[in-house]
Amino acid sequence: MNDQTTRAKRQIEIRAFVRTHFGLVGTLRLHRLAFGADLLRAPANVLLAPLFVIVKLAGLLAKVLRCHKAARWLSGRKILLQTSVSRQVAVRITAFFADLERQSIGITVPQNVLEREVADYTGVRNAVGEITTTVLVLMAGFALFKTATPGLISLVGPIAELRAYNLAVAEFPLGQGMGKMYYAVFSTQLDMWQVVITGLVLAMLMSVVTTFAGVIADPLQVVMGTHRRRLSRLVDRLDAYPDRTTGLAKEHITARFADLTDMALNIWRFIRG
Repeated sequence: MNDQTTRAKRQIEIRAFVRTHFGLVGTLRLHRLAFGADLLRAPANVLLAPLFVIVKLAGLLAKVLRCHKAARWLSGRKILLQTSVSRQVAVRITAFFADLERQSIGITVPQNVLEREVADYTGVRNAVGEITTTVLVLMAGFALFKTATPGLISLVGPIAELRAYNLAVAEFPLGQGMGKMYYAVFSTQLDMWQVVITGLVLAMLMSVVTTFAGVIADPLQVVMGTHRRRLSRLVDRLDAYPDRTTGLAKEHITARFADLTDMALNIWRFIRG
């Protein structure tokens, strides 16, 4: 079987795998596993993600500087927690490669290399879930407050102020109508405890959104061909092993850029008063 025929058959199998496991029905079945501990693991991974990016960048730098021992040590660090959904995705992709082997169109690489590459693949999928959550938060900010809210920090303040306003209007001695008129002129008092409680509630809500973000992101990526291209790149990388290895995927950078934008925007608003 020549290389062109092998590649064509692999692409057919990749398309079928993506439609089956990441289409709407497939991703709904997959996310049944998210009920439970994943509701804690997903937000924990959001907090650990900046450290993950730093370690990855340090590993790439060590490789450039030819510090191979340090590069191998850094690339082998497991920073992110494995969720039940990610574990199942890894199991399915590993089984997919085994199926390619049975059809004689597979790729022979050491087991530890396959496990590392599959883990990187699932990590990218998690980063896309974070990006999806960021987009939803941005949409909520524009819909509710007509302003950019690229993250939790940006959203806490406006929602806490809205909650304080509604509470003050509801408790106004002369009725809610007069309360709305009064607080249209005078600002409501926002206590720190209100901001803290709002932040905690939003953090819990966003943890749920992040955990199940794949229900939205997976089918969209199937339609756009993103899942197919990402899996094709994984196959090509393994096919070219050891000449090609995994770097830091752009999805991780994009997710962290949103965090940095959120912090920078809030620092700017604080400076401006």
